[in-house]
Amino acid sequence: MLHSRLGRAAVLGVLVTLLLPATALAQDSPTIEIVKGELNTTWLMVAAILVFFMQAGFALLEIGMSRGKNAGMGVAKILVNFSIGTLIWWAVGYGLAFGGTATFFGDTGFFLGNGTDLAGTPVDAAGVGFFAFQLMFCCVSLAIVWGSTLERIKFGAYIVFAAVFAGVIYPLIAHMAWSGGLLTRVGSGVQDFAGSSVVHLTGATAAFAAVLFLGPRKGKYGPDGKPRAIPGHSMPLLGLGVLILWLGWFGFNGGSTFNTDGNKFAEVIAITNMGAIGGVLGATFLIWMLTRKLDVGMIGNGAIAGLVAITAGSGYVEMWAAPIIGFVGGLVVVAGVLAIEKKLDDPVGALSAHGLAGIWGTLACGLFTSDRLAEAVGVGRAGLFYGGGLEQLGVQAVAVGVTFGAVFIISSVTFLAIKATMGLRVSEDEEDAGLDIAEHGMYGYPEQFIPAPELIGVGSPRPHTGTPSPIGSTTEVPA
Repeated sequence: MLHSRLGRAAVLGVLVTLLLPATALAQDSPTIEIVKGELNTTWLMVAAILVFFMQAGFALLEIGMSRGKNAGMGVAKILVNFSIGTLIWWAVGYGLAFGGTATFFGDTGFFLGNGTDLAGTPVDAAGVGFFAFQLMFCCVSLAIVWGSTLERIKFGAYIVFAAVFAGVIYPLIAHMAWSGGLLTRVGSGVQDFAGSSVVHLTGATAAFAAVLFLGPRKGKYGPDGKPRAIPGHSMPLLGLGVLILWLGWFGFNGGSTFNTDGNKFAEVIAITNMGAIGGVLGATFLIWMLTRKLDVGMIGNGAIAGLVAITAGSGYVEMWAAPIIGFVGGLVVVAGVLAIEKKLDDPVGALSAHGLAGIWGTLACGLFTSDRLAEAVGVGRAGLFYGGGLEQLGVQAVAVGVTFGAVFIISSVTFLAIKATMGLRVSEDEEDAGLDIAEHGMYGYPEQFIPAPELIGVGSPRPHTGTPSPIGSTTEVPA
């Protein structure tokens, strides 16, 4: 009997020993809420990476639309601007944008880190991730500013304006529209799901102020005042830039769901794509009707305009409306580029693609927002075509007016100050030589501008006597 009891005790002891790790594992296993939160943060970080990739798209688009003598400066501009924007956004911009619900600015969250107070709540790792996601939006808006200033602006102006933009201008607009500020209190709130006005109109309005103070590139307008074409040096680079921006936009709009609940982000991405193709078709149609030519730059800008136009409504409109909104955006960008070019020199068409299309996209919510999605997002009312009347359209118009007015005033004061102190525009000689050599001391395409003998020993093989130089002519190629 004793041996039997001892045997049973031994078996029971072994079972308890085997079960203890499983019990501990069950107690330590993450809850559904924890897994859900981690999945949401994972999606937000994937989206942030896609939005960051848009910087490469802007770089290629702007480089392609520049002349060869200004091709290299686009690289330095993108890298330095993103770096300045990040530093200022971390120090003050994010706190001003999202650190409270006052009318114009937040007042917490400066020099953000894990544990920093943000509107009464300590920031955790997921909160730092949200900061990173919003940073990418700020830097996209900043990148929009510079496309209109290509080939004649001083590099130092980038640095100064980037600090003001990331520290004051963009935080003001983001706070008013997205963080309990002024525009959330007009009617039932402005509908701008991912930033047709907050990001794109803001960047384009700052670009408009810059162009007014800069003036046109040398040779852009003839003696009769009519605009003359100054073609970019590489349409393939432009095309690649547009496709990269298109890809990044899936994170831009899809990530603005902030989570994976109900797979809403998938619908937003599909709607975003429908807006983009509408823009391509609209621009293609109008430029063909006007010129009987399929201008590559216009078609590329059509894609951008379609994406900009659908950005506000990507979380508010149904699938059927997206290609219509994009198509009108494509019409707007072609008409806008042709009209604006008569008076203002905008090398990449940003004023139209991001500004006019941004205005249209913001207003489009007042027409196309469905009652289903307005209720799901919890902002604003249904649009006119869903029986909502003109109320939401009026709210959207107020948002456009406030955004344009605030950004234009602050940007104009900033550019005026830059012009009066350090100067805004390079000299005529520097513009003739190209910003690559004038501002950066090197050429983006050295073999096009430096005589062949001077290139020997700088990465080029020395030609054999009596044989043609592998470098080509010793005559410097005009810029």
